Amino acid sequence: MTYALAWPLQEAVYQLLSGDAALGALVGGIYDAAPQQVSDAADEGLYVTLGDEVAEDWRTASDAGALHTVTVSIHAPRRGFAEAKRAAGVISDLMAGAMPALSRGQIVQILFIDARTARAENDALRRIDLRFRVTMEDTA
Repeated sequence: MTYALAWPLQEAVYQLLSGDAALGALVGGIYDAAPQQVSDAADEGLYVTLGDEVAEDWRTASDAGALHTVTVSIHAPRRGFAEAKRAAGVISDLMAGAMPALSRGQIVQILFIDARTARAENDALRRIDLRFRVTMEDTA
């Protein structure tokens, strides 16, 4: 197992999501960490963060690799989930079965695992966490 595929995977997911015009029309940006918030959350639009991940060993008798469970989060600073769910649907469709090129290694498979919605900060903010299982082979 190697964790060396984590950064190439994050780069590829970022490129996949940021390069989609339909998603770009729905969200204000895709970030590694939440952008600095303005004083009135109601004035902000949706945004996406590339979140937590868990890496596990995945290898065959002849190939090294890793199995990453990655989280992509949609943040909606307004009441209601409608906008966030539309963005989550686009992300789910983009990620499911995607095989973006990596700077190291190759993706074998991307599978949707689950989604979880949450309310935060006095019921004013919404978040949807999408989790995907990414199987990768190390070609280095």
